Amino acid sequence: MKFLCDHMLGTLAKWLRFLGYDTAYPGPLEDAALMETCAREGRVLLTRDKELASRAPNALRIQSEILEKQMEEVTKAFGLRTDRALSLCSLCNVRIVPLPREEARGQVPEGVFARQTEFWRCPSCHRVYWKGSHYDAMRRQIESLGNPNAPDGAAPPKA
Repeated sequence: MKFLCDHMLGTLAKWLRFLGYDTAYPGPLEDAALMETCAREGRVLLTRDKELASRAPNALRIQSEILEKQMEEVTKAFGLRTDRALSLCSLCNVRIVPLPREEARGQVPEGVFARQTEFWRCPSCHRVYWKGSHYDAMRRQIESLGNPNAPDGAAPPKA
């Protein structure tokens, strides 16, 4: 499943990427260009625009302004899974690849290099990722999506 978020849903796009879903975020485009891109690339359009959602052949109108509820809407509508979470660059939407530890030297803070053994890099923007202190919190947030029994505050923050 591939998505395209319109200009009103940038944070949602980032969180769908965190889940491992190919999510385009082209910024402000005319409605026709959004629909054409979705058709050409086989994407589902996610929009808060009621009129656009009614005209687009493959769209979901996002009702809420609140990220947690937006994620719940998309998760329920498409049965999203979390088994490929944290596999895409949140900036570039490109699959991250393993980076040999020695190649990470000098690209990450010295303390991070000393504590971590695994690194990944985005082949597009060259951003380096590792399982830092934020990793467990992100995993908990991702796993709680759509889970009504999740503790308060377990849903994604407004990052």
